[in-house]
Amino acid sequence: MRRIGMAVLAGGLACNAVWAKVDLVTLPARDSVQITIYNSADMTLVREQRDLTLCKGLNRLQFSWANTLIDPTSLDMLPGDQAEEIEILDLTYPPRVKDLGVWNILSGVSGRVPVRITYLTSGLSWRAFYMGTLTPDEKAMRLQGYVRVTNGSGEEYESAQTRLIVGKVHILDRIADLARREYPYGRPGLIRPDLLGEGHRRAVLAKAEFAAVDAVRAPAAAKEIRKEGLSEYFLYTIEGTETIPDGWSKRLPSFAVADVPVVNLYKYEEQRYGARVMRFLSFKNDEAHRLGQTPIPGGVLKVYRQVDQEDHLSYEGQSEFKYIPVDEDVELNLGGVGNVVVEPKLMDYKTENYLFDDGQIVGWDEIRSFKIEVKNTREVPVKVEIRRNFPTQYWDLEKDGDFGEYEKIDLDTVKFALSLPARSKQEFRYVLTTYHGRRAE
Repeated sequence: MRRIGMAVLAGGLACNAVWAKVDLVTLPARDSVQITIYNSADMTLVREQRDLTLCKGLNRLQFSWANTLIDPTSLDMLPGDQAEEIEILDLTYPPRVKDLGVWNILSGVSGRVPVRITYLTSGLSWRAFYMGTLTPDEKAMRLQGYVRVTNGSGEEYESAQTRLIVGKVHILDRIADLARREYPYGRPGLIRPDLLGEGHRRAVLAKAEFAAVDAVRAPAAAKEIRKEGLSEYFLYTIEGTETIPDGWSKRLPSFAVADVPVVNLYKYEEQRYGARVMRFLSFKNDEAHRLGQTPIPGGVLKVYRQVDQEDHLSYEGQSEFKYIPVDEDVELNLGGVGNVVVEPKLMDYKTENYLFDDGQIVGWDEIRSFKIEVKNTREVPVKVEIRRNFPTQYWDLEKDGDFGEYEKIDLDTVKFALSLPARSKQEFRYVLTTYHGRRAE
């Protein structure tokens, strides 16, 4: 198991050693670690707690980030207890030595001192995905959310508190590029404030943004996600701690909400979807739908249906969606189906009402008669929406049969809405008259 290398020189058990002959004294392990993953920017803020063994006087702390994707320009250290006795003088990068930095620390005390080390790294990512289970009547759904965290950073994070950021982050320097530099600032030497790049300044801002958020300790109860708003971002804190080895992915539960009201709607629009009927699932991210406390991160929802009392499930489809803000409606396309069928048929076609000018036809009407057959082979009632697109914006429609009222969507599109009982069939007819040439006037 590889870890970031740290060593304190001129401290601990050898406090009275001669500075020029200082040896490795101790290798402090992490006491705790927190990772905050900005998924949209391949950037993760890491905050570690470590206990250092310091001598009274000058100490040097060696930090190695070899074979990781840590941005060395973002490294920072703050003392915890006895902060008034500890001064972090500087962080130097020895010449002709790669992936190594040395902190110079002036201590007024001897013994163990807690410090917080923060830095930015890349290679950690997360992805949200969801499972929806419909009730047998398909009027409600149990919605379960998960996140999968993947660690490709080169570093192992044991018992890490994991936090996830939803929102777009704008940065000038890619963390992965900063991590792969031969030297942190392009050449070896002492860090000077006037040489700090935009990446480091943004790192300081990012650390300040999260300094006010306290760590969540892990109780024995089931894990849950704590959600908080931070300006234009949203922070999800996973309860407890998780160990995420390098090269591994881990699925973590996000939330589970029962009895979310949903609407199932089957749509037919030949111009958009072809000859297949598409199934859509709709709900709203608000309190009326037992949601609405936080935005829902974008991801993939797989939908199942409970088919009997033994909780056997049938797969109904899946849909990928983007970030859903609070109080926003969402309509998910679950794909084409074969158990609801719409068959339009042209029954008659003729032209009439010709207009002539110098023997040329300059206007006419086209009259088409259609029959629409709709079949529901499912064991539950369904709602079907049928849209018909016309070749011109100049038209009249006369209904023939009982299908209720149609709705004009735009200049050349109308919508018919039907409700079909289980295992039933319905048909309706309409006559479409379109006007062409001067007849359109």
